[in-house]
Amino acid sequence: MSTGVIIALIVIVAVVLVVAAVLALRARGPQHGGSLKRRFGPEYDLAVARHDGDTKAAERELAERVRRHGSLRTRPLEPAERERFEARWAAAQERFVDSPREAVGEADRLLAELAAARGFPDGGQYEEQLTALSVHHAHHVEGYRRVHRVTHARVDDARDGGAGTEEMRASLVEARALFEALVRPDRHDAGRRTGTEAGEPAPAAHAPRTAHAWSLGKRRPKES
Repeated sequence: MSTGVIIALIVIVAVVLVVAAVLALRARGPQHGGSLKRRFGPEYDLAVARHDGDTKAAERELAERVRRHGSLRTRPLEPAERERFEARWAAAQERFVDSPREAVGEADRLLAELAAARGFPDGGQYEEQLTALSVHHAHHVEGYRRVHRVTHARVDDARDGGAGTEEMRASLVEARALFEALVRPDRHDAGRRTGTEAGEPAPAAHAPRTAHAWSLGKRRPKES
């Protein structure tokens, strides 16, 4: 075999290896390693812990979530729908004063219905809905997980005493972040609202009707 043929074969092998490496990197996609960690934030750490520190297994799970739900397109709420959801959330917060467990249960149902209304899987498929929400609202989904866990805990659980009430309070406060993320209009929805096409600024999302999430379980003092 001549020297020229040998050099040509070496070049061909090198090219094949480079192409294979490029294809392997593309196959991994943009949502691996550092990108997954940035996208999922606290959910990334939870996935790693659930896989006993195996980051590769955790990343495979998270990449699969993105594959299944990353292309999901949410639908905007109608103004009347938004008003109803906000009124129900406000009522749940007020109800916490006298019936904390029922208030948290209502928050759990409300988040499931609101997520379904925005186009996420139906609340009857809790795990699937939570998985989809984690792809698009990774930094807020833990609150939903907490209210769901508290709602479905045994009523006679020993934790349902004073400590249980504090746990319910904390779960409801944390879940509010996901509620607000779901109830407010998305940026790409703002231009669809009446008047924005004429150059008017898009209306801000309605603030929840009760502004004292910090005081759950405490009655508002009467104004003088």
